[in-house]
Amino acid sequence: MKILRTILWVLAAFGFLIFAIYNWTPVEITLWQNLVMETKLPVLALLAFALGFLPLWAYYQSVKWSMSRRIRALENSLKHTALARHHEPQPATHGVETLVDKPVTKTVETPDPLSPADTSADGGAGE
Repeated sequence: MKILRTILWVLAAFGFLIFAIYNWTPVEITLWQNLVMETKLPVLALLAFALGFLPLWAYYQSVKWSMSRRIRALENSLKHTALARHHEPQPATHGVETLVDKPVTKTVETPDPLSPADTSADGGAGE
């Protein structure tokens, strides 16, 4: 994925370089009534790109940083919980008989609700 991102940045830089070569012309920008800034067009384009890109990039980095801190805290709490369960003291069975649950061997038959009802209870009148 990083190689794809690098390829896209290189293509964008190459495209901007071609744009800068063919549009290296001076541009006058009136900031206020008496304040005029004269610059080259590619510098102005790069400045506009930076003004749009940098705030969103900074926001993305701050969200990524806070999420990584949250994930790290959750992983640490999970690790401490697992270690606490692993080191939980076992009840002492020295000298005390413990009852062991044995499986039930007798099965209880339950009537199938989908089977036809027993006809011996109604005296055979059902036929």
